[in-house]
Amino acid sequence: MESARNFLLILLAFLTFLLYNAWQEQHAPEPVKSSDQNYQEYSFEEESAPKKSSESEADFESEAPGQSDTNNSTTSVKSSSQPIEVVTDTLRLLISPVGGDIILSELLQYPVSLDENADPLNILENRNGRVFVAQSGLFGPGAPEDGRRTHYSVSKTQYQLAEGEASLHVDLTWTNESGVKYTKRFKFVRGSYLVDVTYLIENQSEAQVANRMFAQFKRDRDTSSNESSGIGMSSYIGAAYYTKEDGYNKHDFDEMDETNLALKTEAGWVAYLQHYFVAAWIANNVGDEAAPQKPVNEISSKVDSNRNATVRIKQPWVYVEPGRKASISSQLYVGPKIQEDLEKISKGLELTVDYGFLWWIGQPIFALLIFLQKFVVNWGLAIILVTVVIKMLLYPLARAQYRSFAKMRLLQPKMEAMKERYGDDRQQMSMKMMELYKKEKVNPLGGCFPLLIQMPVFIALYWVLMESVELRHAPFILWIEDLAVKDPYFILPLLMGASMYLMQKMQPTSPTMDPMQQKMLQMMPVFMTVFFVFFPAGLVLYWLFNNLISIAQQLYITNQFNKEQEAKVKKK
Repeated sequence: MESARNFLLILLAFLTFLLYNAWQEQHAPEPVKSSDQNYQEYSFEEESAPKKSSESEADFESEAPGQSDTNNSTTSVKSSSQPIEVVTDTLRLLISPVGGDIILSELLQYPVSLDENADPLNILENRNGRVFVAQSGLFGPGAPEDGRRTHYSVSKTQYQLAEGEASLHVDLTWTNESGVKYTKRFKFVRGSYLVDVTYLIENQSEAQVANRMFAQFKRDRDTSSNESSGIGMSSYIGAAYYTKEDGYNKHDFDEMDETNLALKTEAGWVAYLQHYFVAAWIANNVGDEAAPQKPVNEISSKVDSNRNATVRIKQPWVYVEPGRKASISSQLYVGPKIQEDLEKISKGLELTVDYGFLWWIGQPIFALLIFLQKFVVNWGLAIILVTVVIKMLLYPLARAQYRSFAKMRLLQPKMEAMKERYGDDRQQMSMKMMELYKKEKVNPLGGCFPLLIQMPVFIALYWVLMESVELRHAPFILWIEDLAVKDPYFILPLLMGASMYLMQKMQPTSPTMDPMQQKMLQMMPVFMTVFFVFFPAGLVLYWLFNNLISIAQQLYITNQFNKEQEAKVKKK
């Protein structure tokens, strides 16, 4: 099989792969939006508490804000239905006094677009038909979620992390009829997207209190907020979880419709993923270490009647004797998928940065990008340097490829003579050509293998650019203001197409190639240019410089080969 024909088949297969993925993206089912302005809760069936307490765990009943129980509060601070606004240097949150749910989160350092007056990006949101909220509470008789959502009291409705302050606390309080005081404390730290959510339990009653904490996300299926950076492969939108036993797993909306999660683990977290960003609840596993069984967390999921999907993690029971105090806590992360930060928060959380099935190539590429960017302070230059490094590593293959091309050129006169001699007898022609290849020690597949090696690298780099939030809104030079989206003026794709056309002209073609195949091969730079118009500028930049370096390598290697041939002729 001729090298040019193989080259054509490989490119056609690659284009078919891109078309298939683009078709899947275009024909994905429309998201189902909730029409409720105020979200509705649902209940999970809860089991009885362990034998240490005879109390049973209460159901989490449905209730809209404004209908919760406010008569049990004995605190002196004010009770209001107005959301509590919290502003730090990284986040702006709205916390509902009903249940203490986070109903809005804005990432202040991540604008929606590059416009000067662009709004901050929303992750959590409960307005305009959208439902994506972070909820947490306590189960157990007399607890804040005993039968209905509690309406907490708070000292004020606006909090801001002041200059020079390292952290900020926001306390929501409620006391039940038995005298058990519950304080739901949110702790914010400067420079962080991690929020500590702690329940402080002060048992001033005459009986033992048994509580367990749950944390969950409730989300609709709207994917319109997910940012796109081209056709072909879209980033994952849906739930994910981590258990000590099974590691990291995804649980998409279709799977939620079919199966409810019911897992137990000594550690773990639940999350919702979207392009570049993640919202995750990380449980702090606390419980009675003296119990017969080691305390475990429970992960579950459910889809309600509005098709809103919830993932939840519950922690072990905590018992508080009369006159004693205790606390239960979880951590909420709402922010960018920065691997270094996520890895420090919880094991496996960095895996939410998903480089697909070629992660084993994508991870080293990303590490190299990060390393080089620290020196050049420009992501575009870092991509160019990564291209240089990859081409250096693949140089032995490139050398074999271009020497094969040079040998094929030397055989062109003999191949033309064969064509005239055997005419249309393709079988005889192919047989004689294989004999010629064997005699001259030419591998007709030598030009295709390096291309096969490059394709996985290309796809892996695509995912690196798609998933690495560090490249979001990262400028290069001049008109390229965001390497993660397509070139607005299509200059890079046109330059890439021109470089590909030049490369094609430098490659030998077989005289036996079918005329139709020759025409398709000649049109390949045009087809690839059209596809690359929709690709992220960073990816086109990589492929452009990959082509330019390949041209330089081919000129150098061909020149060296020609000198070797001239030296052999002189010796004769």
